[in-house]
Amino acid sequence: MSGLVDKQLVGHRFRRALPSYSRNAGVQRYMAGRLLGMIERAGGLPERIGRAMEFGCGAAMLTSRLFERYPVEEFFANDLVAESRQFVEQAVAGRQPGSLAFLPGDIEQLDPLPGGLDLVLSNATVQWLHDPARLFERLAQAVRPGGVVAFSTFGTENMREIAALGETPLGYRSIGEIAAFAGTAFEPVEIEHELRRQEFDSPEAVLRHIRATGVNGVARRAWTRSQLREFLQRYRASFPSDRGVWLTWHPVWCCFRRRHP
Repeated sequence: MSGLVDKQLVGHRFRRALPSYSRNAGVQRYMAGRLLGMIERAGGLPERIGRAMEFGCGAAMLTSRLFERYPVEEFFANDLVAESRQFVEQAVAGRQPGSLAFLPGDIEQLDPLPGGLDLVLSNATVQWLHDPARLFERLAQAVRPGGVVAFSTFGTENMREIAALGETPLGYRSIGEIAAFAGTAFEPVEIEHELRRQEFDSPEAVLRHIRATGVNGVARRAWTRSQLREFLQRYRASFPSDRGVWLTWHPVWCCFRRRHP
């Protein structure tokens, strides 16, 4: 991955985007649904999960889907943005776990991690990590043998139109690099990916969407008016669609199982 993500900037952008995130993040909502299906197909989880942790819970899209499907005795929710807590609490309202602990801050700095976990899950977050391989090594100590780690992220073709115009927002990892997070402690159960093209009325609408979902969390450079105008013109000319323009998403889903010693 090229460069390190500025997590302070990421937190600022997502904090600003939280109120509009659920309304605008259709791809991430789709990813959450597919991820839960993958967890169900993996099997091996009890009908009532003992201990589960979600990192990068954000607006709690995945949290809500998890609790619609599984009762959870002890749930640990983590996000870089402390304001995410209210979204988690709303998501589990009426389906209250035996205990709920919100763990604010950077998951890579959270020490110790909760132990004896049956399930760890995360939706559209792993791409922000500085050293995901190290985190998965730590998760291997936190997940019980037979437990499941399931996550979604984005692959190298994500937002390729913006990359083609020289404005790459993030150095995404390849499928092979993502699969390697399993290391020796986890067995890969299932890995899927696909390309999804989303139409927008205009390049301006693309930029508004990116801003409303916080996914521009690594772009610090401010455009001049002429640079913005040039970008919009090039985007419109390069990626036209029937409705306006295209933007490509490259979601990746992974499910690992903790190997027995």
